[in-house]
Amino acid sequence: MPLTHHNVAVTGIGLVTPAGLGTEASWATIRDGVPTASHDPALAGLGCDLSCRVPGFDATALLGRRTAWRLDRFTHLALVAAREAVADAGLDPGTWDGARVAVVLGNSLGGTATTEEQYRTYYGGAPDEVSPLTVPKSMSNMVAGYVAMDLGARGPSLVTATACASGSTAIGTARQLLVLGQCDIAVVGGTESALTPATVTALHHMGALTRRTREPDRASRPFDADRDGFVPAEGAGVLVLEREADAAARGAAPYAFVRGFGASSDAHHATAPDPEGAGIERAVRAALADAGLAPGDIAHVNAHGTSTPLNDATEATALGRVFGHGAAVTSVKGVTGHTLAAAGAVEAAVTALTLHHGVIPPTAGTVSVDPAIDLDIVLEAPRKSAPQAAVSTSLGFGGHNAALVLTTA
Repeated sequence: MPLTHHNVAVTGIGLVTPAGLGTEASWATIRDGVPTASHDPALAGLGCDLSCRVPGFDATALLGRRTAWRLDRFTHLALVAAREAVADAGLDPGTWDGARVAVVLGNSLGGTATTEEQYRTYYGGAPDEVSPLTVPKSMSNMVAGYVAMDLGARGPSLVTATACASGSTAIGTARQLLVLGQCDIAVVGGTESALTPATVTALHHMGALTRRTREPDRASRPFDADRDGFVPAEGAGVLVLEREADAAARGAAPYAFVRGFGASSDAHHATAPDPEGAGIERAVRAALADAGLAPGDIAHVNAHGTSTPLNDATEATALGRVFGHGAAVTSVKGVTGHTLAAAGAVEAAVTALTLHHGVIPPTAGTVSVDPAIDLDIVLEAPRKSAPQAAVSTSLGFGGHNAALVLTTA
């Protein structure tokens, strides 16, 4: 059943991304279209030695030595982003009713750094030195558990795993919990940190990563005519969601409203999207129907836009069928690289900021749009605009598709 007419307010945002540590820094870099890919010493000698890491992230300084030691980096990122989002919303975990606060986070690969480190210890001949924290540090679900513990959130707590659509799926799931009355506040988003040699090598062998490693600034180039793969990245994006009436009652000033959500499955291939784009088109149309809006009401699309040949062609085909040339399209992955399970949440946050500030970020790294792609791709510089409604799309391995409709506050 559609959840139309149930506006859910975005009252807080926390971003820990390659574009910056914190929402203000991340937004400024994304808004200005400054690429962040660089040669990564940890990946030296691999087929792709580029990555987009969060700059200046010191987990010990930000979280304390004891907390940092007990958690994997993907959880570090989520905790810092969640704390920022809650503070930004003007909420105090010390005074709220924790039983009415949900935590819904998207993650795909879990604690790969911990897993690889402990495997090396075990197979290196030191099984007695394998850490007893290995399992709780590496399990995907534990990021929601640790954030809930940190914030004293005792409502529903779960992790969504729909690959690179996980963050968007988390937001759609949390919205449903709010509308159904299962919680009053939802701390929701996505996180990923899988920049390990084995994981990056596997992605390279799949053909998913760029081979343009000599030009970091143009390595991630969504929708470009000569795109050849994505740049792996890490990051976390967290939003605080509340029902519109609850936010208004406490005097909160929302960035935007989440008006609609749609999801679908390609049921086509493990890693390749349906080349006709039927799955993502269904998700977008379902989100529009949920929001009670028509395609002509949408002035902006924050596209998944990974910079891979198949994804960008598929997504562009679907977006063209739905919106024609009527919506300004951008992909932030030209700046951030591909943060995998965090991407949908980071991009939903950027979409909310786009609506809030009236500025559409450009697609960094892209110089010549593929002539087969007939969309209004925002290039070179931020575009001043005042869209009232926008769509954020996500596609993931396994054929997962998700779309969110956000409107101005």
